[in-house]
Amino acid sequence: MSQNKSSGKTVNWSAILNKYAIHIVLIVLFVVGTLASDNFLTLKNITNILRQVSVQCVLAFGMTLLIIGGMIDLSMGAVAALSGFVACGVYVSTNQLIPALLAAIIVSMMCGLVNGVTVTYFKLPPFIATMGMDLVARGIVYIYSGGNPIYQIGSFNKLSTGYLFGIVPFPTVVMLLIFLITLVLLRKTKIGRQIYAVGGNEEAARASGISVEKTKIKTYLISSCFVAIAGCLLMARLNSAMPDAANGYHADAVAAAVIGGTAFSGGIGTASGTLIGGLIVGILGNILDLVGVQSYIQQVIRGSIIIAAVAWDISSKNRKVRVAHR
Repeated sequence: MSQNKSSGKTVNWSAILNKYAIHIVLIVLFVVGTLASDNFLTLKNITNILRQVSVQCVLAFGMTLLIIGGMIDLSMGAVAALSGFVACGVYVSTNQLIPALLAAIIVSMMCGLVNGVTVTYFKLPPFIATMGMDLVARGIVYIYSGGNPIYQIGSFNKLSTGYLFGIVPFPTVVMLLIFLITLVLLRKTKIGRQIYAVGGNEEAARASGISVEKTKIKTYLISSCFVAIAGCLLMARLNSAMPDAANGYHADAVAAAVIGGTAFSGGIGTASGTLIGGLIVGILGNILDLVGVQSYIQQVIRGSIIIAAVAWDISSKNRKVRVAHR
């Protein structure tokens, strides 16, 4: 801390740095990207970043809800692939977008319901339950597809290639809509307050009259809707339905949420923080691509970031506990 001579007030620089750390990281990444490649700040590249990061951010908003509520979903990638593949299959058969999107949401919500029930009523740890769903969903999409992609998805790809007012990529518009939904849900709704309560202290939430089981299932169902939307955006971006798509995307969703300040222990997190965290993950990946870093090295870097972010979250919580007990 330092003393402000004119006002006599103490400035806690450590608290300020901790509060705005992710904003500083985002600015630093922009500077690094600009210095690393002349192509970074081009309109084409920025548009590409926004289009790519949209899928991860939509998933991350769902993951944020779950982590705040003391849960997690390791099946997001597989369920996104399954729901996106089903959407493409329905669209190719009917040439109708609404039925395709509804089919994706229904399939994803069924997976979310299974996750919620196994976690709440069968008392499986979310890690185990959703890891099992990851294998089940990935297996189903391979059975459904016969292991073969759908290369001709027609106008379904306009979900990714379209622009709002000819400027903003449509996936970015969807991402911002999901961001606003998450923001309102967490700040203004009863279910949002219940999610915070359950994640902060499950027993206290139960004692206050909150149905912990119903809250967890509802959270999985809401998150699964986001997963379905992300799956559709991804298949549209790939311009084909790939049964092996979105492999490992749950890791990026966790990274975006935790980097954005969502506490892995539950009860703490914001939609705006996750949005910035998703941009950080996306921009970092883009910079690594521009400078030619190989994909498997990028996986090491992303994994290291997740470990560092969770370690920082845990150490920060421990420091607060030690201060509180002094």
